[in-house]
Amino acid sequence: MQDKSQAQCVKSPKLKELEHSSNISHGFFTRLGGCSEGIFSSLNAGLGSGDDTESVIENRRRICDAIGTEPSNLATLYQHHSADVFVATGGIKKDRPKADGIVTNTPGTAIGVVTADCGPVLFADPVNKVIGAAHAGWRGAFDGVLQNTIEQMIALGAARENITASLGPCISQKNYEVGPEFFQRFIDKDKGLSRYFNPSEKDDHYMYDLNSFIQDQLKSAGVIAEDLAICTYEGEDEFFSYRRTTHRAEQDYGRQLSLISLG
Repeated sequence: MQDKSQAQCVKSPKLKELEHSSNISHGFFTRLGGCSEGIFSSLNAGLGSGDDTESVIENRRRICDAIGTEPSNLATLYQHHSADVFVATGGIKKDRPKADGIVTNTPGTAIGVVTADCGPVLFADPVNKVIGAAHAGWRGAFDGVLQNTIEQMIALGAARENITASLGPCISQKNYEVGPEFFQRFIDKDKGLSRYFNPSEKDDHYMYDLNSFIQDQLKSAGVIAEDLAICTYEGEDEFFSYRRTTHRAEQDYGRQLSLISLG
């Protein structure tokens, strides 16, 4: 293993404002400050990757340490691009539940999602002490994972008007080219969704604006929303990117962890 350097993260301005008075800590962690090597260098938090398991566990320990929580309090998911949401009552050591949203109102619990281009969204109601996290790829966002996460938070006692939602680093529109079948799926649902697509230089292809789609879904759900507007594809030195890995024909890729905890 490499040195014990500090896991590095990006903070959301709106969520950061809540930390001083609500015992809520968070971070959109980068790929910096870990012990993994090669294509997983260095803060790979993806248990489903081909990285050395001990390295991933150590990286997750460093991430927990960075926000002041114990690894035993960490709850993450077996993500499968769904709209399913899991209610956590403490840390999860094994047998991660299959879902793409996670919420809790249990003090001491840290919840998170891993991404490598998809949208990580962290939620907090600082008044009623309820937090959430969602892995919002195009399919999960399209199928309602954001709305379902909000509804599960409300079921735990959150108030819609108190919820702040922050979209962390994800792929930007100018780097997200999709084919005609992708575009057709959206306009079959609602022709107005064409506003999230610009023509690509390639015939019958489009550039998809995942960021704006997520932001509009959050605002329509009645919560306070923000977008950090950081592109994972362009940030090679700071972020893992599935699409960049695909373009380079690499065999695998790391995942960054976005995490929020309730003190």
